[in-house]
Amino acid sequence: MAADFVFGVQSVTETLHADKPIDKLFVQRELSKASPKVAYVLEEAKKRAIPVAKVPLEKLNRITRKNHQGMIAFISAVRYQPLSNIIPQLYEEGKVPLILILDRVTDVRNFGAIARTAECAGIHAIVIPSKGAAQVNSDAMKTSSGALNYLPVCREPNLDKTITFLQESGLQIVACTEKTEETIYTPDYTSPTAIVMGSEEDGISNTLIRKADHLAKIALKGKIGSLNVSVATAIIVYEAVRQREM
Repeated sequence: MAADFVFGVQSVTETLHADKPIDKLFVQRELSKASPKVAYVLEEAKKRAIPVAKVPLEKLNRITRKNHQGMIAFISAVRYQPLSNIIPQLYEEGKVPLILILDRVTDVRNFGAIARTAECAGIHAIVIPSKGAAQVNSDAMKTSSGALNYLPVCREPNLDKTITFLQESGLQIVACTEKTEETIYTPDYTSPTAIVMGSEEDGISNTLIRKADHLAKIALKGKIGSLNVSVATAIIVYEAVRQREM
């Protein structure tokens, strides 16, 4: 775990100077913004869209008992890429975009397993929200079996606006949810598509469901009411692959 974060105002500052990707920043609630060094870190975090959480001292102390000075930065295992660059590039290369959006998927190992499936299936990018997403750390990298080295990950501040951008760019939005009678075999995935997956606990947010062009469910025949999200993702993604290879 120690390799996944740096602590102390100066260490975090140097991490920013080195342009290393930061997943999120924990700052002690009582930390004075009057300090120029603290103010600089917070301003840089804002510029780079790094999520900042104001947390109690006890939470920081649970992460490390060393002199963290009220600040801990979690290092990302990947360098996030802008989705606004990826979509035009795919069209320029003559590819039909197939994007995966993860809404509120917070389990690191599920995220890693999803990334592994996505890379194997030829997904062009995974999109996650800036807040309420799994930390993209060494555990995620390990669970992905290294797939995150090759698969673009896009961290977007607002998935609602992201979906609007994708629709305006010619992509249909397929939300995988039980809130429909249609199955995953109904949509035509041969056109530019973004598939939305939600967490096992909360599913996809209602806002995103309302914006989707298609709702599609995985038919369950047994007595258990749901699938692991990484398994569910694999099922719908490979239906898209099957259609594209027919």
